[in-house]
Amino acid sequence: MLFDEFSLGILAIIASIIVLAAWLPQIVKGYKTKKLDDVSAYLMILIATGGMLWLVYGFEINDLYIIGVNVGIIILTMITLGLKIKYKKNISKPI
Repeated sequence: MLFDEFSLGILAIIASIIVLAAWLPQIVKGYKTKKLDDVSAYLMILIATGGMLWLVYGFEINDLYIIGVNVGIIILTMITLGLKIKYKKNISKPI
């Protein structure tokens, strides 16, 4: 085995921080500009769905690293999707 249990835990924590930190610039930019037109709603839904499936897997094998990172992924994805919906351009209907 390449890593012992402690080293593998540290690796999982670092990987989790990197993956979750990747969402923050998008959320901050979207909040500041009030625009998320270039963010695909389908991508957000697919990522959240994948996160939920990984969460089920994490609970099944009782792995706190998998559970933790996927809870974070689901939360950050839902925040991004929520901002996208909130700031969606209103298409005015002709009178």
